[in-house]
Amino acid sequence: MAATTDTAAGMSNMLKFMKLIGQLKRVPRTGWVYSNVKQPESVSDHMYRMAMMSLTISDSTVDKDRCTKLALVHDMAECIVGDIAPSDNISKAEKHRREEEAMRHLTGLLPEGLKQEIFGLWEEYENQSSPEARLVKQFDLLEMILQAHEYEELEGAPGRLQEFFDSTNGRFHHPHVLELVSSLNEERRSQTTKTEETKTSGNSQSTSHTS
Repeated sequence: MAATTDTAAGMSNMLKFMKLIGQLKRVPRTGWVYSNVKQPESVSDHMYRMAMMSLTISDSTVDKDRCTKLALVHDMAECIVGDIAPSDNISKAEKHRREEEAMRHLTGLLPEGLKQEIFGLWEEYENQSSPEARLVKQFDLLEMILQAHEYEELEGAPGRLQEFFDSTNGRFHHPHVLELVSSLNEERRSQTTKTEETKTSGNSQSTSHTS
């Protein structure tokens, strides 16, 4: 009877955990909200593409499975505390305190082994204490500027979200990530040039018709 009760309690807690992390699908990324992006992505959207970046990297010197786990866990606390942005004027220490408290609550719903694993992954990322954690941090930034580029494309407003690109200057180091960033920047420059040429051509035609 006791074993059955323990199992039922464990499943109830697991459901609570799943419902809590499910809220990540409804927590918008604050940076986009503050930048007046329509229908901004959720934290869950962001973490999914980071996980795919981790899964598809071609680097035998890092543990891809661990990178994928780190990507899936790193913003998990935001299902409780929300996405705290630098412009919220909350200190790094206070942000860390809130997120640690949230992670202890979340992982407290899990069996001991999972509790230790997931909380340990979160700490590893927070402390940037492994090559995998440092790589995933670069994926975090890469995913952000890729999303910024996509929003610029959707809005037809090249360069509008330049501040997000500027915030990553000097923060990419891994060769694979640097190549992706270079490719993204080249695509962005090319599209900006085409947009400017189209505008110039349109203005010239308008002037011609007027005269």
